[in-house]
Amino acid sequence: MTDQTTLDAIEKAVKANDVVLFMKGTPTFPQCGFSSVVVQVLDYLGVEYVSTNVLEDAAVREGIKAYSQWPTIPQLYVKGEFVGGCDIVKEMFESGELRDFFQDKGVEVDAAA
Repeated sequence: MTDQTTLDAIEKAVKANDVVLFMKGTPTFPQCGFSSVVVQVLDYLGVEYVSTNVLEDAAVREGIKAYSQWPTIPQLYVKGEFVGGCDIVKEMFESGELRDFFQDKGVEVDAAA
């Protein structure tokens, strides 16, 4: 069971930042292949984002799953909205939908990407 303090901290991070990635590891040193893929997509698109390394805090690792009601990590949030995990982000990127989604939400993407 996840405590309310952890859920409140997660919600604060999600609402305070335009793009938030809950991942295993860091953008410069991802600790799993799925997190690495999402970082590569975001970096390719030139999207500014903040990340949270769930491996540093077991409460956050379990709390993010409860918060989103999604069982896996990484998890991407844009303007407070849960987008999805690696498979969804990858599919949206490959179809061009992710770029459009960011632009529709007012998140700047690299014009050259």
